[in-house]
Amino acid sequence: MLFNSIDFAIFLPIIFILYWFVGIRSYKYQNILLLVASYAFYGWWDYRFLFLIIFSTVVDYSIGLGLFKENRLKRRKVLLTVSVLVNLGLLGFFKYYNFFIDNFVTVFLFFGNEIQVSSLEIILPVGISFYTFQTLSYSIDVYKKKLKPTKNFIAFSVFVSFFPQLVAGPIEKASKLLPQFYELRVFNYKKGKEGLQQILWGLFKKIVIADSCAPFVNDIFVNYSSYSGIVLIIGAVLFAFQIYSDFSGYSDIAIGIAKLFGVNLMTNFKTPYFSKSIPEFWRRWHISLSNWFRDYLYFPLGGSKRKLIIVVRNIFIVFIVSGFWHGANWTFIFWGALNAVYYLPSFILKSSGINRVVFSTNNFIETINNFMSMTITFMLTVFAWIFFRSENISVAFEYISCIFKRANFFNLSYLQLSNQSIKILLFYLIFFVAIDWFYRNKSHVFINSNHFMKDKIIKPFLYLITVLAIILSLNNMANSFIYFQF
Repeated sequence: MLFNSIDFAIFLPIIFILYWFVGIRSYKYQNILLLVASYAFYGWWDYRFLFLIIFSTVVDYSIGLGLFKENRLKRRKVLLTVSVLVNLGLLGFFKYYNFFIDNFVTVFLFFGNEIQVSSLEIILPVGISFYTFQTLSYSIDVYKKKLKPTKNFIAFSVFVSFFPQLVAGPIEKASKLLPQFYELRVFNYKKGKEGLQQILWGLFKKIVIADSCAPFVNDIFVNYSSYSGIVLIIGAVLFAFQIYSDFSGYSDIAIGIAKLFGVNLMTNFKTPYFSKSIPEFWRRWHISLSNWFRDYLYFPLGGSKRKLIIVVRNIFIVFIVSGFWHGANWTFIFWGALNAVYYLPSFILKSSGINRVVFSTNNFIETINNFMSMTITFMLTVFAWIFFRSENISVAFEYISCIFKRANFFNLSYLQLSNQSIKILLFYLIFFVAIDWFYRNKSHVFINSNHFMKDKIIKPFLYLITVLAIILSLNNMANSFIYFQF
């Protein structure tokens, strides 16, 4: 069931009404309803996925209780190891089995030996990369005694399977999300209104921006050998907007839906393309995943408190693992390694303020230096996205090679063939970037500012354009979200 589908447009109001009328007297009823709704939502893709998420839930719930009762260090380590092996084992089998088998065979062929190993037709369970990390973080926090394990199995099950963020995050820590299922949620009109506003903007990002970019991106990346260098650059830039609008759009919708049910989820994106450095970009892009790798991989490796060579190693490990988390393809590993290379100069020179989040000022116009820094950071990010989007490493390098080798570099005939569509897309992109810039210091674009007159003048216009654009783009409503494949 997709957020941008008719099915979900029917599903959500039904659950919302039942939640606030049936569960109004007890948080236990609210949790049971959320759990049933979450399992129905998840099982909509394939009911077999439910057995997997229920198994993962039971394992980590039991291990949490076992860690609480056990004081002997060796046995505690055994319990944690079981949790790690189960969670990463499930993820590794469903997501990476064929990748490792194929590369195993390739290595033997390189040395002149041919072996026969069969790959499997494995269906990747939707959202497995997200909920396995969420349950694993729970076990680690209980092991480190940063968190007391819950004895409320229903509340824990909702924490694992909460349908707004189940499929593509944000990846929440148990210390923040789980306590919200221990108490009665009371309907708050202001929070509900903000939730609907954030859902609207998320739908705009997904349906209007991401899905309008998708046909051009798909065509350019598939037929890259036929187009001029400037068209290939435009294809890479459009993909940057597509993946940002697609994923941040999902996050906005998820956060907005959670607010409708009285639950707060963390912000997952903060206008990352306005970053002035690569470290700042990673403080703004997929924040929940960046925080997860920082807390559960980078810090345990020693973080930045070791010798420089060790710190450099740690940074590369985190980025490469992060790339591999995205998918079983060498393109993602290379993309991660490339971002590590990007990241290191700012870290080593201490020029990026890596230990603090750096956001744009309240000024509408930035300084020339800041603008140049944003432009360079965006260009580096777009270049890296070529590897992320390409089918394999060879295709990525061929794509880049074609950008520079074409004699007809400035040939825009492709864009002229689709003139009307390009004009519409260009208008949407300009509108989107302008609004994102104007509200870059807000949690979402519809939230009220301190300037009443600005809100009164701008907001009606903003609502009108957003709603009209969504209506005119309704033919895109069946398109899945990019991060569902991860």
